[in-house]
Amino acid sequence: MPTLGIIGSGNIGSAVARLAVAADIDVVIANSRGPQSLKDLIEELGPRAIAGTVEEAACAGEATVLSVPLTAYRDLPAGLLTGRTVLDTGNYYPYRDGRIAALDSEEMTTAELEQQLLPGVLLVKAFNNILAHHIPQLARPAGAPDRSALPVASDDRGAKARVADLIGRLGFEVVDAGALDESWRFEPEAGAYTRIYLADPDVPAERIMQAPAAPLPADKLQEALRTARRVKVAARTF
Repeated sequence: MPTLGIIGSGNIGSAVARLAVAADIDVVIANSRGPQSLKDLIEELGPRAIAGTVEEAACAGEATVLSVPLTAYRDLPAGLLTGRTVLDTGNYYPYRDGRIAALDSEEMTTAELEQQLLPGVLLVKAFNNILAHHIPQLARPAGAPDRSALPVASDDRGAKARVADLIGRLGFEVVDAGALDESWRFEPEAGAYTRIYLADPDVPAERIMQAPAAPLPADKLQEALRTARRVKVAARTF
């Protein structure tokens, strides 16, 4: 995969971009503010990265990372990502996104709603269960004994395989977490979400953004997914 498109230059999008250029993958990155707003990030990333429009990032390479707030999905141009493999990093945060009845009622998972909002997209849920600053901390080359694992979920086997290959190049093992209706297992506050990557899983919530990570092998991630209990989404207050 010579080029990766990234829509969203926030913490997760930027972290994935850094791993991509380190893995000799060219990057076209875009955000809602336009290419000129990405000057500093592009200078940091180096010659393998260019700033583009949302449309240019959507067409770059064989896959696109979509890392924008859930409320921004409806603002994407119609058909922008149709037929493409999309790594969807989004989560539902009521304090930011407002209350969404279909999610609060657990009628569907966040990933299923995102798939509904993006018809024709080969959506793969990925990079949504790990803190952005832990992504570079935990990335390791293939074969490293302390390589960590990330879960992916999708309704499309081919897309899931392509994303697994990409994530492997970026520095992580991949655990198949099933279809999109199983992705609740690594949604916010569920058993396979963020804290499983902490060196101290009991660190207070107010310190979690500064807390260091520790490697998470695939077997421990598989167990966390297996034993996860579905969070009462309507009770989320953070």
